[in-house]
Amino acid sequence: MMKPVAGKPRLSTALFFAMVFLLAAFPPSAAAQGAQPAQIEAAAREAYIYGFPMVDLYRIMFGYFIDSRTPAFKGPFNTLVNSANVYTPADTTVQTPNSDTPYSFIGLDLRADGLVFTMPAIEKNRYYSAQFVDQYTYNIAYAGTRTTGNGGAKILIVGPDWKGPTPSAITKVVRFDTEFGLVGIRTQLFGPSDLDNVRKIQAGYTVQSLSSYLGTTAPPAAPAVDWLPPLTPAEERTSPQAFNLLAFILQFCPTRPSEVALRQSFASIGIVPGKPFDAGSRASSYVAGMAAGQKGIDTARAAVTGTNDLFGTPEEMHDNYLNRAVGAQYGILGNSVAEAQYFGITKSSNGQPLSGSANYTIHFAKGEFPPARAFWSVTLYNLPQQLLVANPISRYLINSPMLPSLKLDNDGGLTIYIQSTSPGTNEESNWLPAPAGPFFMILRVYWPKESAINGQWKPPLVTVAT
Repeated sequence: MMKPVAGKPRLSTALFFAMVFLLAAFPPSAAAQGAQPAQIEAAAREAYIYGFPMVDLYRIMFGYFIDSRTPAFKGPFNTLVNSANVYTPADTTVQTPNSDTPYSFIGLDLRADGLVFTMPAIEKNRYYSAQFVDQYTYNIAYAGTRTTGNGGAKILIVGPDWKGPTPSAITKVVRFDTEFGLVGIRTQLFGPSDLDNVRKIQAGYTVQSLSSYLGTTAPPAAPAVDWLPPLTPAEERTSPQAFNLLAFILQFCPTRPSEVALRQSFASIGIVPGKPFDAGSRASSYVAGMAAGQKGIDTARAAVTGTNDLFGTPEEMHDNYLNRAVGAQYGILGNSVAEAQYFGITKSSNGQPLSGSANYTIHFAKGEFPPARAFWSVTLYNLPQQLLVANPISRYLINSPMLPSLKLDNDGGLTIYIQSTSPGTNEESNWLPAPAGPFFMILRVYWPKESAINGQWKPPLVTVAT
């Protein structure tokens, strides 16, 4: 059962009346009792597809910003936390993690006050970006090299109910449509010897409350929240308690105008914002709906070749909740396509799934390297976990900043050797170690050129070495 929130968060007028209507029309204790199994299964399928990204993001945010007892904990809400290291196999909270750029994070609680986030000026040839993600997992805005440039920026971050003039010296205002969210900041790393430079840049990232920035009295603190424990990644796909978490999360997400009917559908099977959900004797119907939803996600994911439609703003994604769920399972917190294009490679040129039992190569011909304005990388992940895997040389990717240390082909192209054992001394500089079992690859293109977005450029095939 869901624990109550200690105190009631402030709600917008529109959200208050929407919730009154939902509770009157569909009392949560009786909502599912009169529904037929087929009705519950159909609505649960849609709720699962809609809610999976939110439930999974909650798991991540709980570990990063709420539960200080977890190894993944980074810091409390509304504080900025830097890590001057790239992700390794020890980082297991986020699937398909980027191991290219050290991260900085801000967990956002925007119920009481806004925040002012500062990015320092950096050198022109280094990429950095701030990705603003709401509770729906939409990328609602960006700052950094592509959008605001490398000359520094001050970003005002506010919640859905904020009203007021834009303070002086603010570069950009980012308004969240949810009360909680996060900012993920990526700082390009040119190699191990560059870590001190990254640390200096990260030291220039700051965040402060809007009232502190203005020198005014801070508003009353928002009520404390009695957070629910998250589910494991496996439970998120199989347990009806995922709907309990979804109902809990939705109380912090004012109803979008295009989703009124959808919220009514959820309420008809007992998923009401801020109210306990209990599948009761109908648990099998909810589980069947989850399984049907996952089947739809799996089918859609199998057809993915690029990530143009998987990440973005609500307007860019056109309420396509299936794409949003595919994006979450493909790589939650992925960038919008203008910021990064991701090419997933699951099979070799002979159509067989990639496995550490075989040896592979991927060859970039001269002049046909990934078309990135910033940089590109090839990273391996195990299956089904989608995590980095330890290997003898602690190498989890090969990227364009490594080119000076790689061995180019005689014609100026590049061959990468992908296998679980060393390809030999002559090729080891270009070795990308593979796990012993099944795996897949992601080719990332940061700040992609148009040819990587429109499909004109395609990644080369992975071939079995002979």
